Amino acid sequence: MRGLSIAKPLLTLMPALALVPVLIEIIFGFHTGGLNIIYEFITGVFNPSASPDVLKSALKGLETTLSIAIIAWVISLFNGIILGIISSTTFSYVFDTPKIINKSIKQLLAIPRSIHELIWGLVLLQLFGLSPWVAIWAISIPYSSLMARIFSEQIDTFEQKELIAIKQTAAGSIETLITALTPKLIKAIGIYGGYRLECAIRGATILGIFGLGGIGTELQLSIQSLQFKEMWTSLIILGITMITIEKIVEYWQKHYLNQVYLAKYILISIVSITLLVLISIIWLINLESGILDPITYHPIPFPSILDFSTSLEKLDFLKLTFQTINLTMLSAGIAIGVPPILFMFFPGKIGGDAISALLVICRLIPPPLSALIILFCTNPSVSVAALSLGIQNMGIMGRLLKENIGYEENSSFIGISLSGADKKSAWLYGKLSPQANSYLAYSAYRTDVILRETAIVGIVGGAGLGWQLQESLSSFKWAEVILITVLMAFITIIGEFISTQIQSKLIRA
Repeated sequence: MRGLSIAKPLLTLMPALALVPVLIEIIFGFHTGGLNIIYEFITGVFNPSASPDVLKSALKGLETTLSIAIIAWVISLFNGIILGIISSTTFSYVFDTPKIINKSIKQLLAIPRSIHELIWGLVLLQLFGLSPWVAIWAISIPYSSLMARIFSEQIDTFEQKELIAIKQTAAGSIETLITALTPKLIKAIGIYGGYRLECAIRGATILGIFGLGGIGTELQLSIQSLQFKEMWTSLIILGITMITIEKIVEYWQKHYLNQVYLAKYILISIVSITLLVLISIIWLINLESGILDPITYHPIPFPSILDFSTSLEKLDFLKLTFQTINLTMLSAGIAIGVPPILFMFFPGKIGGDAISALLVICRLIPPPLSALIILFCTNPSVSVAALSLGIQNMGIMGRLLKENIGYEENSSFIGISLSGADKKSAWLYGKLSPQANSYLAYSAYRTDVILRETAIVGIVGGAGLGWQLQESLSSFKWAEVILITVLMAFITIIGEFISTQIQSKLIRA
C-alpha cells in the first residue's frame, strides 16, 4: 500500500507558509511613525520626478551600471566557456586526459561562485580602492564560475556515440571538440548567457548601493534623503532598460538560435558583444570613472594564529549559521510559494497582467532598498531581511512561472473548466500542474542563490553571517573576515550539492 503524498501543485504553494512567521514578527514590531513615508513611497511611482537634473543624474548612473555589467558579463562569458569546456568529462574523453583533472577543476570552481558578488566587491575594495574594475571583478569572478558550471553540464549531455563517430573520421581532438560542441554550446550560451546579462545588471546595481557607483548609488541617496519621486525616476529608467534588453535577447533566441541560422547568430553575437564592450569603455572614459587609471594594490596584514584563535572564541559561528539558514528558508518560501498563489487567485488575463506588472516592480527594487522602506514602519529583524529578499526573488520566480505556463497548451485547463470546476481550480490543475516539477526543480536552484544573497540583507536584521561579515570588514578584523568567508563558502557549497540532488530527482519524477 502506497503512502499518502502531496499533489505537486499544492507542493508549490506550501512554501508560502513562510509568510506567516515573517508577517507576525513584522506586525508585532509595527509602528505608525513612518506610515506617511510609506505613503509617499507608494504614490511616488505615479508621479516620478521629471526634473532635467534628476534625469541627467539617473542616466549618468545608468551608463555606469550598464558599462560595468556589460564588461563583467563579457569577461565571465568568455571565462565560463573556457572553464566549462575544460572541466567537462567530454573534454577528458576527447583529449584523453585524466578525469581527476576535470573533476578537480570543477570542484575548485565551486569556491568562487559560493561567495556573493557583494562580498567580492567589499573585499576587493579594501585591496584595490575605489575603481570600476573592482565592481567588474566582483561580478565576473563568481559569474565565470556559475557559467562554467552550466556550460559544463550542457556539454556532458552530449551523446558519446556521436563523439566516437566524429573521432572515427580521423578528425583531430580540437576539430572533434569544435564540431561536436558548437551547436550545443551556442544554444546554452544563447539561453543562459542572455539571462546572466540581466543578473549582471542587478548585481552592478547592488554594488552601487554599497558605494561602488552607478544607478544603485543614485537609488541609495534618493531613499536616504526621502526623495521617492527621484528614486522612482531611476527605477523606471532602469526597468525600461532591463525590459528592452530582455526583449532583444528573446528576439535573438527566437529568430536565430537554431541550426539554420547558427552561423548568422554567432556572427551577429560576436559583432554585437564587441560593440557593447567598446561603447561601455567609451562611456566609462567620458564619465571620468578612472577605468584607464593604474590599479594600486593596498596590501593588508595577514592575521596571526592568535587573531584566528581570538575570532573563533569571540564569534558564535553556530548561531550565525543557524540565522543565515533560517533567513534563507524564509526568503525562499516567500519567493517560491507566493507567485503561484497570486496567479491562482487572478487567473484571468487582466488579473494576470496586473500580477506580472507587480512582479516587474518586485524584480526592480534591490533588497537593501526594500528593506529600508519596510523599516520605516517596523523594527529591525530577520523577518524584514527575509521579506525584502523574498520580494525580489518572488519577482524572478513569478516571471519564470508565467513564461513556462505560456508555453503550455490550454487543453487541460479548458477540459477542467468545462467539467464544472471554478477558474482557480482549473488554473491550479490545468496550468500549474504540468509545470510543477520544473518549477520546483528551479526553486531548488533559486534557494541556493538566495543563500548567497543573504549577505546583502543580513545587516538589516543584525543577524547572520552576512551582517557579521560587513561588521568585521568595517572594523578591519581580517581574521573574522577570512573565517566568515570560508564558512559562508562551505555552507553554500553544501547547499548547492543538496539543491542539485533535489533538482535531479524532480526532473526524473
